Amino acid sequence: MKKWLLASAATTLLATGAVQAQEAKIGVILGYTGPIESLTPAMADSAELAMKEVNDSGNFLDGVTLTPVRADSTCVDAAAATAAAERLITTDGIVAIMGADCSGVTGAVLSNVAVPNGVPMVSPSATSPALSTVEDNGLFFRTSPSDARQGEILAGILGERGISSVAVTYTNNDYGKGFADSFIAAYEAAGGEVTLSAPHEDGKGDYSAEIGALASAGGDALVVLGYSDQGGKGMIQSALDTGAFDIFALGDGMYADALLEDLGSALNGSFGSVPWAEGDGAETFMTMAEEAGINSEGAYTRESYDAAALIALAMMKGGEVSSASVAANILDVANAPGEPILPGELGKALEILAEGGDVDYVGATNVELVGPGEASGTYRYYEITDGQFETVSVK
Repeated sequence: MKKWLLASAATTLLATGAVQAQEAKIGVILGYTGPIESLTPAMADSAELAMKEVNDSGNFLDGVTLTPVRADSTCVDAAAATAAAERLITTDGIVAIMGADCSGVTGAVLSNVAVPNGVPMVSPSATSPALSTVEDNGLFFRTSPSDARQGEILAGILGERGISSVAVTYTNNDYGKGFADSFIAAYEAAGGEVTLSAPHEDGKGDYSAEIGALASAGGDALVVLGYSDQGGKGMIQSALDTGAFDIFALGDGMYADALLEDLGSALNGSFGSVPWAEGDGAETFMTMAEEAGINSEGAYTRESYDAAALIALAMMKGGEVSSASVAANILDVANAPGEPILPGELGKALEILAEGGDVDYVGATNVELVGPGEASGTYRYYEITDGQFETVSVK
């Protein structure tokens, strides 16, 4: 996503997105049903919190109102996600997409809908390494780091804990396969042994056969790179029921309060990684989210707030309600030089931009967009203790 691509991308935009209006509609496409449905409400609420902050400031493009329009990606059904995104553009008239969430549907929406229509996307949670090199015409950005890095982080955590052999199960899609490949490469390079790596399908009622194969291969722990509301949880439940494994290393898709509520203390001693941040921006977001009744500890809530904020600031930088304005200016508002902007300071940022100044959006996750428009990012290394997620460190 090089800046020189953005000019060509801007020439292909929908004509309806290029005129000034009194309303700027932003699609919020997330899996409100499906394997991460317990996570997405807080993600959407966080994105809409940023939009509300912009609207309440009264500083956005001479009174233009940001309006979120939700659509269901399902997380796993590419056809349904594509149809939902098409409706956002053709029926609702959105000029940008906050989303999608899961990597496979995000790639489908990008290729089938966003690129042909010139609509930019900022995903808070699509982490597949394959998205780093996808043909996107300069229209795809993300506020979460790639799983190419998370694989290294999780492998390093296992090394720190002295776990020398693991079995690996991953959800059978772009996210799971990309994450598993990254993790296995890093783990084996550090001297670890992967006894068996095997996919699982979401939505099954019985995972005993999959767990049986993994148990036969052995390992000191089971690495679960899946989704908390479906297959990943099912694999853990089956492992616990049969006594196959009692320690689990969890990827970001498994980080959910619902998982702890369902499995409780049986997960004590297990651990994992999830994109995270610390510092003034993260603390300010936490306070704002809690005041708004949003679970500030939820996965990808920070990234969702930042994704929506970047869309608004980029549009303001370009001076018009258009897809072109968003695509052409996100890298500028996300990175130095400029006045650092934290959550709660979007009104201030809009004033600076209106006066022709520059902003460096730091946000809730210490935003820095690198390479092909994706976040460098940091991760929370956590352990489950007394049925709760407890931070060990931020990496």
